[in-house]
Amino acid sequence: MTSIKKWPKSDRPRERLFKLGEHALTNTELLAILLRSGCRGSSALDLSRKILERFGGFGKMSHADIKRWEGLKGAGKAKIAQIRSALEIGRRFREEKARESRPVIHSSQEAAEILSPRMKHLRKEVFKVMFLDSQNRVLEIIEAEEGTVNRVSPVIREIFSRALEYLAVSLIGFHNHPSGDPKPSNDDKNFTGRLVLAGQALQINVLDHIIIGKDDYFSFSDESLI
Repeated sequence: MTSIKKWPKSDRPRERLFKLGEHALTNTELLAILLRSGCRGSSALDLSRKILERFGGFGKMSHADIKRWEGLKGAGKAKIAQIRSALEIGRRFREEKARESRPVIHSSQEAAEILSPRMKHLRKEVFKVMFLDSQNRVLEIIEAEEGTVNRVSPVIREIFSRALEYLAVSLIGFHNHPSGDPKPSNDDKNFTGRLVLAGQALQINVLDHIIIGKDDYFSFSDESLI
């Protein structure tokens, strides 16, 4: 297989990126730029195609067990680390953008769209809190607790301590279900009730508790459970 270095410059992924912009490149080309090199007998583009064919896309690739990478010639630990780091940067960027642009949240869908891209792929339960001002504008997003594969126990006192720190008027809680099913458990329902009561005592409105699943989410507010 001919090395990319021997291709005409106009066909090389890196040169195409600078000429046309990253949006014009295919997933295979973008991944090839990240990998930088292939292996004996395969270019970076060939290796990129093999990786994408195995995982079916960047989302599934990002949190795949290390065993899923076995047998992929040319995909060593360094390249795997590069790929996973880049995907995580992309997910974190969405949250950082929300902090910086401070969007106004009008619905559970708008709130879920900010956090779902990262949270739906996590293999452990994580509880996050979005703090809002009087106009429902995002003030800050924090990670309150990380749990096990199927359980997380955020401390309500700490959540409201941070809410007071940011002068939040309201908040939205989020956590993920690694199983992929966003249906709330009894523990989820009991926790939500305690969270709402604590907010009422401190005059901080709990607007919603959103559970992120694989392909969907559950909103306590939309289901009139708050």
